[in-house]
Amino acid sequence: MKTISLPVTGMTCAACQARVQRALAKEPGVTSASVNLMTNSASVAYDPNVTSPEGLVDAIRATGYGAGLPRPDRSAAAEQEAQDRARAAEFIDLRTKAMAAFGIGVLAMIVPMVTPMPPMTATSGAPVAWWMMLVSTAAVMLWAGRDFYVHAWTALRHGSSNMNTLITVGTGAAFLFSVVATVSPGLFLRRGVEPQVYYEAVILIIAFVLTGRALEARAKRQTSLALHRLIDLQPATARVERDGIEAEVPIADVARRDVVLVRPGDRIPVDGVVVDGTSAVDESMLTGESMPVNKAAGDHVFGGTVNRAGAFRLTATTLGDDSALARIVRLMRDAQATRAPIQNLADRVSAVFVPVVISLAIITLIVWLIVGGSGHLLQAITASVSVLIIACPCAMGLAVPTAVMVATGKGAELGLLIKGGEALERAGHVDTIVLDKTGTVTEGAPAVTDVVVEPGETRDSVITAAASVEQLSEHPVAVAIVRSARETKARLPRSSRFATTTGRGVTAQVDGKSVSVGSEEFVASCAVTSDAMRRAANQFASEGKTPVLVSVDGRTIGVIGVSDRIRPSSSAAIQRLKSMGMSVAMLTGDATPAAEFIARQAGIDEVAARLLPDQKTGEIARRQRDGRVVAMVGDGINDAPSLAQADVGVAIGTGTEVAIEASDITLMRADLGAVADAIELSRRAMRTMRGNLFWAFVYNVVGIPIAAGVLYPRFGLLLSPVIASAAMALSSVSVVTNSLRLRRYTPHIHG
Repeated sequence: MKTISLPVTGMTCAACQARVQRALAKEPGVTSASVNLMTNSASVAYDPNVTSPEGLVDAIRATGYGAGLPRPDRSAAAEQEAQDRARAAEFIDLRTKAMAAFGIGVLAMIVPMVTPMPPMTATSGAPVAWWMMLVSTAAVMLWAGRDFYVHAWTALRHGSSNMNTLITVGTGAAFLFSVVATVSPGLFLRRGVEPQVYYEAVILIIAFVLTGRALEARAKRQTSLALHRLIDLQPATARVERDGIEAEVPIADVARRDVVLVRPGDRIPVDGVVVDGTSAVDESMLTGESMPVNKAAGDHVFGGTVNRAGAFRLTATTLGDDSALARIVRLMRDAQATRAPIQNLADRVSAVFVPVVISLAIITLIVWLIVGGSGHLLQAITASVSVLIIACPCAMGLAVPTAVMVATGKGAELGLLIKGGEALERAGHVDTIVLDKTGTVTEGAPAVTDVVVEPGETRDSVITAAASVEQLSEHPVAVAIVRSARETKARLPRSSRFATTTGRGVTAQVDGKSVSVGSEEFVASCAVTSDAMRRAANQFASEGKTPVLVSVDGRTIGVIGVSDRIRPSSSAAIQRLKSMGMSVAMLTGDATPAAEFIARQAGIDEVAARLLPDQKTGEIARRQRDGRVVAMVGDGINDAPSLAQADVGVAIGTGTEVAIEASDITLMRADLGAVADAIELSRRAMRTMRGNLFWAFVYNVVGIPIAAGVLYPRFGLLLSPVIASAAMALSSVSVVTNSLRLRRYTPHIHG
């Protein structure tokens, strides 16, 4: 199964979006399709053995919209910059046409006022001013409004309708009526109807719609400002040292393993490892954490971050699309192109919206003529045109994707990588947080604190035996034991026949001896353990330490106590999650006393210990069966199944790539406070989406009847098509503007 993102052109409203998505979903081999009006793109998951990208492009084109294949030579940053340039050009074009149409429209309103209107008879011709306005209106329609009519005709040829259809039918009906009144006013006069024209209304409708689209285009650019700021973080050049000579070269010319010089105040140009020198680096663009991070030889640094203090040299490691910054940009672009499930409601309505509105406009015309007769012909046409113009489905198409774009962009600024609209929506409904212990609640860098040995053994002999086996493991406890052995410069012989029992322990052959390292239960299954060793293990556990037993050839020779400190921010973050109405639990494979000790320190009430990875998954599934919406927070390989099982998987960005790939949200800083930030931001985004959809629907529910004339019998109020077009434009702009308020979100900090 593959996923591809295809650019789509010509979409203007929710009806367009829904039509393209339905067409893609019907293609053989397509498992899912998500079309986004904000990014003008379609994300499609498909079976390459059944269909091809070219086939998907053809399916889109068959609906009447443009499509093409993504350019393989473009990075995510280059794609975004191209999109930004296209939006800027679109805004300038729309603004120019709107201003010209407004100018001509105002003149069309003034000319009849200052030009004397001669008496009209059944045989007299129309005033010269009407002929002037006819020519002006035709020019505006053919130039400024050309896209409306071209796209409406394209949709008609493909058996569909959209926003352009409503504008075309509305302005076209008003224009044709005016042309008939201009060419043959006697047709009206002989029937006792005073001929009137709607030229200025047609021009101003086009002007208002173009203005709305121009404001919408500008607002769309603002929704991607966070992404654009990330792209701008990449320096254009780097100082590279080659053959002892320092030279400034374009960033594209930096090669892997090049030595790059970074001075105080410089923005680090590429990802790499510090070779020499020390400094403090501002990594807030990645993590959202404002405090600089100390760096020394051997530490990783990332392109786009800022060197605040000393100078250092680094060896370039990952470049171009593989760099941390490029990956974040790519992830954000993918996330912003996805849909939230709440959008499905708008899609269902949009699928039938335009035909229903056209039907309502026809009914409005007929009812007016039946009730008022030919004397109300002008009111009938005004009402039906107003219904067509005011009922534009643009706002419904923009309601959800604008909020997704702004929220994911804001999340990136805070060090939260939210992988799309679906993850954002699920996170907004979370009511239960499940935490891993090591590396999540705790710092994840445990250290050996105590060693108890059997008579005849020494601390070094126990540590060396354990480290010889554990040097093949990446578990934090194993790393602590190996680090302790190397601090004493112990020789670690190679082991063979290495075997691991997940969550329990490991065994191997070391210098011809069978060595087992792990929990008390694990070692007891293959070795004799004295009461003294069991008491030592229990004592360590009661003190919040992890007891690790070591046996050689079936005899336990010692117990190692390993302790992992709770993160300084964990307690405050957990209290904040509780204050948000969350149920917080901790699941761990560690011993029960150690787990309970950490839980008491962190303020966690619910603890489940001694769990294997599949048992953690079962605990999450049990809560889900009880109707809970569960978010799992972890950072290790053994957390990946649990992250995938949870409704929302949250990975600590300092953890393994496997955990990050399995997650819905990645935290770029090791701080549980970021979990609360992500949930809070998601809840605000969901409120914004619901608010946008509510007002988009209410706008049409209220606007269409008013446009049809329900207030006319009692109040004599009939909505002008010009006012209807202004209201329609305002609805789309208001939805985008409301979503932009999410940029002002600031995490609530507890003291």
